[in-house]
Amino acid sequence: MNADHSRAGFARSETEELLAAPVDWDLSPSRHLHQKDILMQQIDRDHHSLGETSPAPRRRLPRLALMVPATSLALAGALVVTFSGSDHTSAPTAKPLVSSPARVTNASVTLGRIADAAMKTDTTPVKEDQFVYIRRLARENKGTFGGRVVLGAAHKEERWMSQKPGPVTTTGWLRSSGKDAVMPGQLGPITTSPAQPGLWYPTYTWLASLPTDPDALLKLLYTQTRVEKGDSKDEAVFGTVGELLSSVIMPPATASALYKAAAKIPGITWIPDATDAAGRHGIGITRRDTRSATRSVLIFNKDTLAYAGSQAYLISHKANARGTTDDVLFGIDAVMERGVVDRQGEVPATTAS
Repeated sequence: MNADHSRAGFARSETEELLAAPVDWDLSPSRHLHQKDILMQQIDRDHHSLGETSPAPRRRLPRLALMVPATSLALAGALVVTFSGSDHTSAPTAKPLVSSPARVTNASVTLGRIADAAMKTDTTPVKEDQFVYIRRLARENKGTFGGRVVLGAAHKEERWMSQKPGPVTTTGWLRSSGKDAVMPGQLGPITTSPAQPGLWYPTYTWLASLPTDPDALLKLLYTQTRVEKGDSKDEAVFGTVGELLSSVIMPPATASALYKAAAKIPGITWIPDATDAAGRHGIGITRRDTRSATRSVLIFNKDTLAYAGSQAYLISHKANARGTTDDVLFGIDAVMERGVVDRQGEVPATTAS
């Protein structure tokens, strides 16, 4: 979306001044885009009082921070806000706000089946000098400020996630290609403030150290997940689960415990048919929180129950003629391949062939 959206005849609000300020790259894109979502909501409230149209956000991305020239991102319509001195490794001291256990639903039963399948997966441990390779297709909102959502063309993203024990500032590498990709064909570093392995930098070794008791793991997620303004704790934890599924290779016991923990998050619902960016039909798990501006759908293969991709929706709070609401799809992706390689830029043998 275009940051140049000053209203003729009106002074820029404090929020818009923040949006126009110079930016650094201390936060990951998911945090940048999440803060942007919040600022967009504030601008929406300002505009609503003036009878103006509200913008549609771009979808949030996993917790990655690609170091690229600001001019290139401006051309791509990126919008970010910097919060300097953030500590990505320390957990909040507040008591975890774990909600009451969720009742048994189609969603929790499905996640139980997925957990059982994950436990049977044969996964080779990833060494600290290797990289987890993720290849995915993605379509994102390319609409203009104040206009309708327009999904861009599907483009390929490749990531090489570092497994070094830390602290590190380069957590991996990213390369995009295809129409509507940012800086197509260029391999760039994924950077952050110095980080130890954790939710912000989930290495295989760290994932293997997590508790495999679902209740203990859920408590850890509620303790360490940060809640941005406009989200509930439950929604934030559900988002954390989705971010992990999209960007790592997990030990089977950890993956199984994560799915069982997710089944306990209140408000999750089951979708019998959901389609990823590659056009593959699967089972969807979502959570719709009326206090949030967006919601995500996690998609799983109907046969293997493996994670396939996700959808992101802008939540509509207005009822249609059927008495329901029409949420707007503004982002969709599909994980096409995961693997382990020895160097950034290298692809698994199956991909190379």
